[in-house]
Amino acid sequence: MSFDVNCLKYDRDGLIPAIVQDNATGGVLMMAYMNSEAVKRTLETGETWFWSRSRQKFWHKGESSGNVQRVVEITYDCDRDTLLLKVEQKGAACHEGYFTCFHNRICKSGNVEIIGERFFDPEEVYGKESGSGKPAASPAAAGVAGSGENDVLPASIPDGGSAGAEVLNELYRVIVDRKIAPSGDSYTAALFAGGLDRILKKVGEEAAEVIIAAKNDKLQEIVSETADLLYHLLVLLANEGIEMDKIYNELASRKK
Repeated sequence: MSFDVNCLKYDRDGLIPAIVQDNATGGVLMMAYMNSEAVKRTLETGETWFWSRSRQKFWHKGESSGNVQRVVEITYDCDRDTLLLKVEQKGAACHEGYFTCFHNRICKSGNVEIIGERFFDPEEVYGKESGSGKPAASPAAAGVAGSGENDVLPASIPDGGSAGAEVLNELYRVIVDRKIAPSGDSYTAALFAGGLDRILKKVGEEAAEVIIAAKNDKLQEIVSETADLLYHLLVLLANEGIEMDKIYNELASRKK
């Protein structure tokens, strides 16, 4: 069955909401609107195009910042009135410099906290009229244990909660970003540059370190070395193009 953009149900202004999702982690990046021409441009170019209701013009995501979205998959819902786009996000999706537009978390205490790191200063990219008065986030961040790298994982743990799958998802997303847009001082980028053999060598080394720590009955070392192993396994998964949801699904199938 061939797709016709006119099969979608647009509102009275000829627009349809488009939810944009990070293909690597499944996290929601943003929501914007498309008209039929924006849908066509997105399909033709393989990158996202939207219709700006405030400026009344088309906009190519990343046209100013360079943080484009490469489309992996587009689906629409059963009512044909909402689009879901899975993309490979380069850099940050939010015009305020954050990876996702949904970076304001409402805590149980009633406070609001900013989650995730800030990739860029919007004033430097868009000028002082960018409309973002938020200060850059300064979450507690630490390098990957034992990696000796400059890549950092933003702390994003809910009040009273503990680090869980969301930390793995966010770390995986950072790793994928280093693969897509490597920087000279990034250990992760250096691993990708070294190819599969270098990555596998590190996985083997870290697995051995976990075994040694366990044999020596040193609990903190087990924790630290396990974190190192998990990190290098995530690099391996990203190198092979294996998404985290596949791992989670496989683990879920083993609950016996």
